[in-house]
Amino acid sequence: MSTLARFSRFLAGVAIATLALSGCAGAGAGPQLPAASFVALQEGPGEEYVIGPLDELTIFVWRNPELGASVQVRPDGRITTPLITDMPAVGKTPSMLAEDIKLQLSQYIQEPIVSVIVNKFAGTFSQQVRIVGATEKPSSIPYRANMTLLDAMIAVGGLSEYAAGNRARLVRFDKQTGKQKEYALRIGDLLKKGESKANVMLMPGDVIIIPESNF
Repeated sequence: MSTLARFSRFLAGVAIATLALSGCAGAGAGPQLPAASFVALQEGPGEEYVIGPLDELTIFVWRNPELGASVQVRPDGRITTPLITDMPAVGKTPSMLAEDIKLQLSQYIQEPIVSVIVNKFAGTFSQQVRIVGATEKPSSIPYRANMTLLDAMIAVGGLSEYAAGNRARLVRFDKQTGKQKEYALRIGDLLKKGESKANVMLMPGDVIIIPESNF
């Protein structure tokens, strides 16, 4: 075999090895989420927030302040206000609960206007963001409107000493397909390098999994 032929075969072998290595490096990385492109001004629950047990609510009845109240949702999921006893609240959005209260009060006053505000919220299981693995304090935190990955990591105290932040992943339930989908996260770049593009928007029910480094 000529020297040129041997050299050509050597280059072909190097190319194949390089492709194999690059395939291994990218395996399991998962798709990327778009970067969070704004700073949220809204800090409370989103419009579709679902009321959960122990949430604290303020109920306003326009022109009838005596019918309003500040209440905490009981563990059984119900609330009691003037003229209304044991109204189910858990599983409803604030607007849904306001409509139900309006229907009840319509028996006593004409065309009541009711609004419900969530003051302190714990969030139902489906409204929480869970952070597990190599973090300072793995926990479940209530989802807030426009919550980002950075918000969640600050809430749990950041990464632990041996965390592999850039190998973290986010598990999200896709309502359209009825299946879970995984996304790659770069928490190390976000927290240690201040890489803004690594900050992504979160959704209610997201699970963030942070593995430990192998060395």
